[in-house]
Amino acid sequence: MKKISIIKTVALIFTVALIFSCSGGGDDASQDDQAPGKVTTLTYPTNNLLCIDNTIEFEWGASTDPNGDVVFYVLEIATKNDFSDAETFTLKEETIKSVTLERGRAYFWRVLARDSKNFKSDYSEVYQFYTEGDAEENHLPFSPVLVAPAKGSGVSVASIDLEWKATDVDDDDLTFDVYFDTANPPVSKVGDNQSDNKKNVSLSASTTYYWKVVAKDGKGGESIGQIWSFNTD
Repeated sequence: MKKISIIKTVALIFTVALIFSCSGGGDDASQDDQAPGKVTTLTYPTNNLLCIDNTIEFEWGASTDPNGDVVFYVLEIATKNDFSDAETFTLKEETIKSVTLERGRAYFWRVLARDSKNFKSDYSEVYQFYTEGDAEENHLPFSPVLVAPAKGSGVSVASIDLEWKATDVDDDDLTFDVYFDTANPPVSKVGDNQSDNKKNVSLSASTTYYWKVVAKDGKGGESIGQIWSFNTD
């Protein structure tokens, strides 16, 4: 009887060990899954390019997946630099996509990589470009892009520099109107036709501020930037 009991005990231990070994291997495999690498090269259209043709062949550098999974690319094209109106294209292992766009418009584009298990990389850089209009002599400036303070951030200083950047495909000298307010949308103009890409403003504690920038090219072309906000402690 004692010999039979020992045999049953050994068999039970072997079965438990086998089950634990099989299930443990699966958990380790899932924990090793990683996202593909970030797309680091946007080949075409290049940044600030004026495209003569409105059918654009977007091209970017390939990403690699550390687990050897199939890589998909998500191409986003937008007319707003926050990509709130983005048109999205998903491509399996392809790094080129032809898209026909409207003429005479400013566009922004970026790419991210994801694998077959839906692990995603960070977005690439954002590039901007312009499609040529019919017999168009002047193009609007690109919308101003936020530099500082970060959108939605908190600050604890008595004054701060509002900073932005903006470019123009015609290389026109740009001037800026700056609106800064506690109301949304901001209506108080604190900078008028200034050439600098920054404006120092005074702050009060425990307040939410809203601001925007209008870029002007001196030829009647104006681009109104989106509204940014930040808080004071």
